[in-house]
Amino acid sequence: MFVTCIYMQSATTDIKYKLPPRSALEVFEMLPEGTLAEVIDNTIYMPPAPSFSHQDTSLDIAVEIRNFIKEEKIGKCVVAPVDVYLDNNNVVQPDILFISNTNLGIIQDDKIRGIPDLIIEILSSNRKYDLNDKKSLYETFAVKEYFIVDPATKETITYYHDGKKYIQQESKTGKIKSKLLKKVFSF
Repeated sequence: MFVTCIYMQSATTDIKYKLPPRSALEVFEMLPEGTLAEVIDNTIYMPPAPSFSHQDTSLDIAVEIRNFIKEEKIGKCVVAPVDVYLDNNNVVQPDILFISNTNLGIIQDDKIRGIPDLIIEILSSNRKYDLNDKKSLYETFAVKEYFIVDPATKETITYYHDGKKYIQQESKTGKIKSKLLKKVFSF
């Protein structure tokens, strides 16, 4: 339940009422910049800060991919936290994402409002969240490639979207094989 906020308009007794937020997205947009939070199906999730091994693995992968993408001039690669508005009920902060040149129009007002071409999530303490909830969400929104990396073992689970659903590929260790980028990245 939300409580109506009351604001003093001036030093007089004038009182101005502001309606409470009506959705998780409205609450999300009130959070301070940099807050680790995501909205999935109109529910806010606030995970703890990533572990050292999570960040170390994420950076190793991101550097490899970003260097390749910049060299080939084929799009943009960024790392979390950056808000990706999939729609009005779903905002995520993938660990690493790629947007192809043909899809750069989804970058609007310094936010991403649309579907990235490739997303990589590094497993954290809440493994179920990346393995099930986010996988299902990314599949629904037809993210072309989704990779899940275990920072402890470097095992990479690979999913390619066939236009209807995800097709899981053979797991690799220490490698991301992207059909979209036509490259294998080692980390």
